[in-house]
Amino acid sequence: MAPANLDPLTIASAEVVLPARPFAATLAFFIEQLGFRITMVEPADDPVQARIFGHGIMVCLLRDAVVAPGLIRLHVFSRSTFAGQGELVAPNGTRIEMVQHNQAIELPPLCASFVVARIADSDAFRDGRAGMRYRDLIPGRQGGRYLASHIRIPIEGPVADYVHFHRVHLQLLYCWRGTAQVVYEDQGGPFWLRAGDCVLQPPTIRHRVLQTEGICDVIELACPARHETVIDHELALPTQTVRHDRSFCGQTFVHAQAATAQWEADGVGVQRRDLGSYFPTNGQLVATVMCRSASAAPLDLAHEGDLLFLFVLRGGCSVHGELLTEGDAITVPPHEACSLLPDGGEVLLLLCAVQKITDSQ
Repeated sequence: MAPANLDPLTIASAEVVLPARPFAATLAFFIEQLGFRITMVEPADDPVQARIFGHGIMVCLLRDAVVAPGLIRLHVFSRSTFAGQGELVAPNGTRIEMVQHNQAIELPPLCASFVVARIADSDAFRDGRAGMRYRDLIPGRQGGRYLASHIRIPIEGPVADYVHFHRVHLQLLYCWRGTAQVVYEDQGGPFWLRAGDCVLQPPTIRHRVLQTEGICDVIELACPARHETVIDHELALPTQTVRHDRSFCGQTFVHAQAATAQWEADGVGVQRRDLGSYFPTNGQLVATVMCRSASAAPLDLAHEGDLLFLFVLRGGCSVHGELLTEGDAITVPPHEACSLLPDGGEVLLLLCAVQKITDSQ
């Protein structure tokens, strides 16, 4: 039987229950070594349970509990805490694991490879957070260094999202199809992200997806591939302050709108639209939309950066003998000798070139 939904107003408190044998030694360990405080013990003459609180959690030590000893993870400011030990074990068997608080983002070594991701692949989408569906556009993820996703919000209307931020080096979102209403910290009120719009989302900026009009498809590029999405329950969006020039970890927010975009000729049969990512990322990311006709010369894709990612927005083309159609993507590793050829007609592409990233945030 499924549990009934509980009214949060009927819940007085919550606690984690751990076994406590030997009782006195276990209680002393939590109090003396980990800095917990006793809030209740009973009975006084022969204690069988104690409620203790520390570091944001309530624990009930129950002498006769038949439960697993469990794992408690402490986020510490210095790994030298507890004489540099990475893990302690309480007398009752509870493991105490120490991890670095707000540690630098791990940037895995680049394992570069040529990758093709096709929209025609079966079972390409998987369920993600907040009711969104995700399609991996860089299988293998270049060793974990880069993530590209086709994110689909499949239901029109309100989105079950929440105020959150990402611990990343880089993150870019391009609205391929549909419309979504979003709101960002210090960037004013909610606005509509429409087809062709692009957002450079700097690290740690709080934001939220509010609603959609129809099915919405967004292309995301992020570094590193595996990163934390942190929920902020305290900040309300939109914020009262508006600071379009605010720096978030050295980067600024950009909203490039298709409706006001400036297209520039870039050779015969080629139009290019810059998405404004170069200066806000200190030259780490160059993102453009390129329209190429059948008369355009081959596009040389050789580069010396970390990554060149291409997504076919409309039309078709071929790279390295691979025929690509609308919704397909390729990743080109450094020093790869290859060119892009239109497939008999006009092709519209999203191109993202990432330079070598060496620093951590």
